[in-house]
Amino acid sequence: FDTIIDEVIKVRGAKVHNLKNLDVDIPLNCVVGICGVSGSGKSSLSLGVLYAEGSRRYLEALSTYTRRRISQSGKANIDSIEHIPATLALNQRPAIPGIRSTFGTQTELLNSIRLLFSRCGSYKCPKCGNYLEPSINVASDIELECDNCHHKFMGLGAEDYSFNSTGACSNCSGTGIEHVIDEESLVDPNKSLKDGAVTSWQKTNLWWMYLVAQEAGVNAEIPFKDLSQYEKDIVLYGDEFNKYITIVSKSGKIFDLDATFLNAYTVVENALNKSTSEKELKKINRFLKTSTCSTCNGSRINEQANSTLLNGKTLSEVSNMTMDKLVLWLEDVVSSLNDKALKTMAANIIEEFMINANYLKKLGLDYITLNRPSSTLSTGELQRVQLARTLRNRTTGLLYVLDEPSIGLHLSNMEGLISVIKQLVRDGNSVVIVDHEMLLLDSCDYIIEIGPKAGNNGGTIVSQGLIKDVKNDENSIIAGYLNGVENTVIRDISTKDDLFDEGSIELETSPIYTLKDLSLKLPKEKLSVITGVSGSGKTTLILESLYPAINNTINNQKLPKHIKSIDSDIEKVYLIDSSPIGKNVKSTVGTYSKVLDKIRKLYADISDFYKTADFSYNTGKLQCPHCKGTGIISMDVQFLPDIEITCPECQGLRYSDEVDNVLYNTYSIKDIMGLTIEEAVDVFKDETTIRNKLSLLNDLGLGYLTIGESTPKLSGGEAQRLKLASQINKSQKNSLFIFDEPSIGLHPKDVIVLNKTFQKLLDKKATIVVIEHDVDIIHNADYIVDMGPGGGVNGGEILVMGTLEDLKECEKSITKKYV
Repeated sequence: FDTIIDEVIKVRGAKVHNLKNLDVDIPLNCVVGICGVSGSGKSSLSLGVLYAEGSRRYLEALSTYTRRRISQSGKANIDSIEHIPATLALNQRPAIPGIRSTFGTQTELLNSIRLLFSRCGSYKCPKCGNYLEPSINVASDIELECDNCHHKFMGLGAEDYSFNSTGACSNCSGTGIEHVIDEESLVDPNKSLKDGAVTSWQKTNLWWMYLVAQEAGVNAEIPFKDLSQYEKDIVLYGDEFNKYITIVSKSGKIFDLDATFLNAYTVVENALNKSTSEKELKKINRFLKTSTCSTCNGSRINEQANSTLLNGKTLSEVSNMTMDKLVLWLEDVVSSLNDKALKTMAANIIEEFMINANYLKKLGLDYITLNRPSSTLSTGELQRVQLARTLRNRTTGLLYVLDEPSIGLHLSNMEGLISVIKQLVRDGNSVVIVDHEMLLLDSCDYIIEIGPKAGNNGGTIVSQGLIKDVKNDENSIIAGYLNGVENTVIRDISTKDDLFDEGSIELETSPIYTLKDLSLKLPKEKLSVITGVSGSGKTTLILESLYPAINNTINNQKLPKHIKSIDSDIEKVYLIDSSPIGKNVKSTVGTYSKVLDKIRKLYADISDFYKTADFSYNTGKLQCPHCKGTGIISMDVQFLPDIEITCPECQGLRYSDEVDNVLYNTYSIKDIMGLTIEEAVDVFKDETTIRNKLSLLNDLGLGYLTIGESTPKLSGGEAQRLKLASQINKSQKNSLFIFDEPSIGLHPKDVIVLNKTFQKLLDKKATIVVIEHDVDIIHNADYIVDMGPGGGVNGGEILVMGTLEDLKECEKSITKKYV
């Protein structure tokens, strides 16, 4: 790379989104980093051009029959692209797996373990219960014979150990959970039976059941809590019996009924068994709670599958081990076998397991157990599972586009991520990374910087070249951060002495997952950052402990079982995560921020014919009749998948041409939808309310977004800042804001904007807690809680509660090496 780059992808005239007729050569057979501020056009180039064209051209080589079953991208808006390989993309937000997916199944590690149990396990005789020595007969499909009772039986196949197949527990169908009736939801102890104490009777239209209970000697006039235990047992668990009762209906009619008594539990069980629709299930969901399956104890597999022993352990015990512990245990499996053929077979199976496990270990995932539900994995963990699976396949000749692969990754794991990315290149592939993490960008062979700013002020090449050349390029914005010369601390950070001047929040927990007994103390009206390696327990401590404890206290609800105590005078709590805003295509920046409500009213005020409601693109008479206000049209192309295109009638602006009759400052409301927030500030400079709302969004670093931008398509960081917009200018005394990795997708310049946003909230007396790995946010913190020392069972402790200096002095902390 010090001389010349021979093989390149030649992109000419790229006009996707805000790219300004871009011409760029992208080197092959190396790691290329694409960077730039949010909204500059990085994703437009990487995903909108490279991935869209690389995948489309590959799919076009397939048969029509095959293509119709695969989701395809439309042709990118470019003049030409040459030498692009078949392309795979690892998305920033992988799909959340279903209830049947675990870390073991998703990584396919469990396939090897099941095969080991099947071929090399010690089987339990179904007749006498004695264990047989592991035998090659299973692999040879020969019956096993018990020496004790001479009973003959066949061994199990690998599928017979699968909870998604014949090995599933019959009670929970392999999910590990069951729905049970929650007794606390059945009765309001402060009400009498007559006044509706038994909520399950009320919700199933059996309000008169209290009359039957009354005939059996239960007092229906006093609060349920004051009934004798005998009376309570009749209401909750009593057997069926018949009594004649007289009912007075709401209309005043009187009639006699030969009624059968159904206790509070039975009516829910009956309703559950008879439910045939979502509406009916919704009625009784309030009475149900999820608990660990009572038959398999959460292992998901049946008793037969869980009876086989391998090196003294059952499959459920092995699945409950973290990957690093499992690797050590597997080292002894071969030596535990007596048969030479079995030893060879086991060694081959374990070798395959280790190849897979080594990639996962390099990516910092060795603290996760095989039975961990995939739905509980973080976005970063899911993405690294994707990457490990890709690496294991050892493909060649492909272009990989990695969108923010550093998400959720502690800096200590960055070395492993870099090594596996380099492995892709060594295998003969090309890699394009869209990221902002300096360690990752510094490891790239080549950098393409898009900008200089966002939206219409971006979409051009700011700097391009070998990493050393970009670092020395005076035009480069990222160079100062790569060289470490840019100052990123923008706040006056509290001293150690005044940290708790405004009070504190104190939480005590008992062990849960990998968390130990913990005591957490946080200062009020300060910026606290929760750090620690991946899997150290940050999410469990904050999102599954602190947040529900405070939220439940505010709402007078029962605390989670693992919460010992919470001492807090917080009155409002906000969880600001990176989940998409809305699923509806009709949700836009304008509607979500409510600025469009004010704009619609303004246009109605200057119109002689239309009302405010008419200017709604959702329901108003001025919506585009062609796309019904969605801005897109779905085209049916018969044998191929439906294609979504921008509505040709309104150009994606959602309104009909009729709105052109009403203009403000020469702009129709349709024109406004196409303006960026920054542009709209000038248009509405004389409308105080509208201008202030738009200026706030602009100050949050969202000025490049258009008013009509669809909110479900916003990045995680954009979604977080938009969620904050309604809170910035309010008094936030006794309010707590919890942020889950708000730096996702943010350039260092955008992180500065984010820290300024935190300061605005702090100025309004807010208390802020941030789960974060980003060094620039850690440096701006008043207070740091560092967790660890490792991940999984090696974590779950609070190592530091104090200032940055306290963190730097902690010997056990891994984070301290990077700050």
